[in-house]
Amino acid sequence: MKTTDSKKETTPKQTVKRGVTKPKSNAAAGLTELFEESLKDLYWAEKALTKALPTMAKNATSDELIKAINSHLVETEEHVTRLEKVFELIGKKATAKKCDAMEGLIEEGKGILEETEIGVVRDAGIIAASQKIEHYEIATYGTLRQFAETLGYDEAVTLLEQTLDEEKGADKLLTEVAVSAVNLEAAEIEMEE
Repeated sequence: MKTTDSKKETTPKQTVKRGVTKPKSNAAAGLTELFEESLKDLYWAEKALTKALPTMAKNATSDELIKAINSHLVETEEHVTRLEKVFELIGKKATAKKCDAMEGLIEEGKGILEETEIGVVRDAGIIAASQKIEHYEIATYGTLRQFAETLGYDEAVTLLEQTLDEEKGADKLLTEVAVSAVNLEAAEIEMEE
């Protein structure tokens, strides 16, 4: 028997099986809530990325890589604006909730900077870290786009899909920079030693 308690549906207490994670008291009860919480996470992630990308660009030496990072910074700033629009479309205030995944990926990127010499090897590391970030964003935007479609948020679908396409484009560009020059030059350094 379900009861309504301030917009949340609850079910009678169930025994949590051993090994199954017990949900927090404020856990999402429906797809709409999961969508909103995921948007908050992604909003934090994009805002954090606008702070991390300039550091990556400053540490890169390849002109093509620097150009790619700076171009994606402009796109990322637009992604933040689009997410604010999505929040507006669903009648919610744009709120950021710390994204543990993005925080970890950014920290990993900082670690790569510390663990590599300045030059093409670092550039290869920056590309690797950046592509991990892009793949996370591609997965997240794809999921949120599908949630929005399922929930009937047609305008949000369009905005999320536009960003998803840009994230895929950024990933493709990073691959091109890696394959056309950076990785080859980094490998040549080892052959010279």
